[in-house]
Amino acid sequence: MTSPVRRSAAPVLLVLLLVFSSSVSAWKKEEFRSCKQTPFCKRARTRAPHSLPPFSVSDVSLSDGSVSGRLVPSPSIRQVTDEDPSADAAVDDTAQRPLLFRLSVYHGGILRLEIDEDPSSAPTPKRRFRLPDVLLPDLEDRRLWLPRLSSPSGVAATSFYLADGFEGILRHDPFEIVVRRTGSEGEPVLSFNSHGLFDYEQLRAKKEGEDWEENFRSHTDSRPHGPQSISFDVSFHGANFVYGIPEHASPSLSLRPTRGSGVDESEPYRLFNLDVFEYLHDSPFGIYGSIPFMLSHGTRSTSGFFWLNAAEMQIDVLAPGWDDSAAPNAGRVDTFWMSEAGVVDAFFFVGPGPKDVLKQYASVTGTPAMPQEFAVAYHQCRWNYRDEEDVAAVDAAFDEHDIPYDVLWLDIEHTDGKRYFTWDRTLFPHPEEMQKKLAAKGRHMVTIVDPHIKRDDSFHVHKEATEKGYYVKDASGKDFDGWCWPGSSSYSDMLNPEIREWWADKFSYKNYVGSTASLYIWNDMNEPSVFNGPEVTMPRDAIHHGEVEHRELHNAYGYYFHMATANGLVKRGNGKDRPFVLSRAFFAGSQRYGAIWTGDNSADWDHLRVSVPMILNLGLTGMSFSGADVGGFFGNPEVDLLVRWYQLGAYYPFFRAHAHHDTKRREPWLFGEENTALMREAIHIRYSLLPYYYTLFREAATSGIPIMRPLWLEFPADKETYDNSEAFMVGSSLLVQGVYEKNQKSVSVYLPSGASWFNLRNGVKYDGGVLLKLDASEDSIPSFQRAGTIIPRKDRFRRSSTQMVNDPYTLVIALNGSLAAEGELYIDDGKSYDFEKGAYIHRRFIFANNKLTSIDIRPSTAGEKKFSSDCTIERIILLGLPSGAKKAVVAPGNHEMNIELGPLTLRKGSKPIALTIRKPNIRVADDWSVRIF
Repeated sequence: MTSPVRRSAAPVLLVLLLVFSSSVSAWKKEEFRSCKQTPFCKRARTRAPHSLPPFSVSDVSLSDGSVSGRLVPSPSIRQVTDEDPSADAAVDDTAQRPLLFRLSVYHGGILRLEIDEDPSSAPTPKRRFRLPDVLLPDLEDRRLWLPRLSSPSGVAATSFYLADGFEGILRHDPFEIVVRRTGSEGEPVLSFNSHGLFDYEQLRAKKEGEDWEENFRSHTDSRPHGPQSISFDVSFHGANFVYGIPEHASPSLSLRPTRGSGVDESEPYRLFNLDVFEYLHDSPFGIYGSIPFMLSHGTRSTSGFFWLNAAEMQIDVLAPGWDDSAAPNAGRVDTFWMSEAGVVDAFFFVGPGPKDVLKQYASVTGTPAMPQEFAVAYHQCRWNYRDEEDVAAVDAAFDEHDIPYDVLWLDIEHTDGKRYFTWDRTLFPHPEEMQKKLAAKGRHMVTIVDPHIKRDDSFHVHKEATEKGYYVKDASGKDFDGWCWPGSSSYSDMLNPEIREWWADKFSYKNYVGSTASLYIWNDMNEPSVFNGPEVTMPRDAIHHGEVEHRELHNAYGYYFHMATANGLVKRGNGKDRPFVLSRAFFAGSQRYGAIWTGDNSADWDHLRVSVPMILNLGLTGMSFSGADVGGFFGNPEVDLLVRWYQLGAYYPFFRAHAHHDTKRREPWLFGEENTALMREAIHIRYSLLPYYYTLFREAATSGIPIMRPLWLEFPADKETYDNSEAFMVGSSLLVQGVYEKNQKSVSVYLPSGASWFNLRNGVKYDGGVLLKLDASEDSIPSFQRAGTIIPRKDRFRRSSTQMVNDPYTLVIALNGSLAAEGELYIDDGKSYDFEKGAYIHRRFIFANNKLTSIDIRPSTAGEKKFSSDCTIERIILLGLPSGAKKAVVAPGNHEMNIELGPLTLRKGSKPIALTIRKPNIRVADDWSVRIF
């Protein structure tokens, strides 16, 4: 949820009235800073290419297998202007201090660039903040030891090995880094500072009479360490489009240009985690999370760039011709990166394929955590289910209407006065019994735990945090006191590992009284949201562990909170059970700790449409386990919008319905039987596909490849897919096209070239590389299975996913032109970490030469533990098989079976249209074959 109407300061009564007011209002632009109101952004954005005094490279050497040296600033003095008042720093000797750099190469085609100030000549004791705990701890073990450096003939430069087919070039004067292909032509892939926009405002002593304060509305930022911004340009060569750097709402999958020829006045893409009330559906403005990772794609290759920095960032995507309108450079995308603080700690990913880049990024920041299986199913949420009776009634109504669900959520009103880890004992007098009743049906509960702690001396969490000194401090050194849901609140300093451990302990059954093993957690408001703070967040001059200013780690605060909460659930289960924690704020690496969602969206068709590119960009930047509030958080959706949202949301990796407390109740059975049936069918589709989704989550957890994928990730050579924002792939096998308009009569679907496609509603086969126009059916949205794939399903519907564990499987085989297909199925116990010790089943199904074969692909080195299953294959559906096939022989045993027509799905009224082998009675865990005659 998000905050109500805000004020920068108010008496207690007024704030509480505002907090609990039932009125809502639209996003207030004036509450948030634009680039022109942000001095470091305004300064940097006015600079023309090559207008800054350049840096040159000196003292290049190999040190511990990496390239190191100094960046020496030019003695030229930049002219002071109204647009760039910081230029007067150039008259100070401290601005001419050399910087230190280091270039390191890592296995798999990764180049790391680090630039920092030289501490030996620092004029102040302050050191720049380097963000800990984000990079994988074994990263340095994968660093390559460079044996030698080379000097290309005819230029002042240093070259070094990067990966097979790639090399790094360090140009000395002016300073520039180029990643290029090896060979006579040396085709560039990525370059840094090619336009001479690298600038590094070094820390310095304050001059007498100098004013470093910044003001925004009624707030003053003391800026005790002065200007310390960094900016530079990065070029993606051979690129048609760039993607990533969430989180922003946009109907465009690719990042549209923000500056340059043909671009209207626009803001840069902002990365600054904020609680944005009713965010706009099309804006570069930053919202709840930030991942400073951008990737490019073109017909030639894919590449990526990641800047490890948690300070505010602003990024321009520059239109062709931005630097010279008379000679726009096609086939290259230039970008301009600006940050308020931090250091340069940047990674270049060479690809060359799309999935190569995602794997390279995952090797640096980690792959998504493997979730419990229940978390992949359907979640029902509302602000708020009133009491235990309401919970029981909602739970019973799902059963009454034959709609499965796995998780019921409780928002802030379940607590005792917004004191987290407590229960309102009037409304929820028996929380353990309530959870156990859900658990008896295989269901779970999630409660909300936000970072703001109510300042109440009778509240044990606040009392303990105060006594231990565990709160973030304000600029004066006192515990920071801001306003959020409880009123006066303070915030734990999650940068401190000791405090994260203390927070984790709060989730034990002893400390969280009323919690059970079936209870999981939701972290909201962790940007952090501060109702009376500047831009509704914590002041930048607040102080964290180690004298780190909040400005330096702002975008990672929610990351640390998510980390501590997830670790708390792991500790609660003695390291045996996988946690489930949903977080609104996120940063690079958040994928290791749980799921996120796109925040407080609105019940309108535009927000339905933008949910797809938002989730796709999250997946491209590591956050595979993500979704959008089905139905929209704010407002009351029209019934047809709600139905279409369920039909689309059933394919999100994270599938949850949620709504604001001012909205009308909208559980699926409240809109008449016809609409209930449509929403039930959408949820049933998700449950039938759970084996496929769980297998994809396993792939994501081992490779970093997302569950929900842009079309171009699977079809990188098809230009028609590069900016398709309305359709997506689920894994490599399933294509889904949303319906995004009210009363839409038809829908256009582009089927990528290089494959044929089977309509999963009627089994009709289509060639790829064509734009289809289909009727917009009321009962479903278009979905297609790619020829050459096998999708596992479970078609028996239960109350929850946990009750489907022993149910049989269906295999849907879509044959390609060679009458061949492949697919995989991953199974484990769905909850523990035993899979890390080898306790899982991993099968590959191969259809070739009229024979379906199941083989074990679990490596022998997986571990000593085993996992067994007695589940069988119930049906084998064959799409694209010539109609002459009549018999099948199952081995071992040589049992002969008939092939007959059957329904493609078990949807009511489905006709027998697909060749089907019924009840072959083969165990999913065994080796077997089925030969077709």
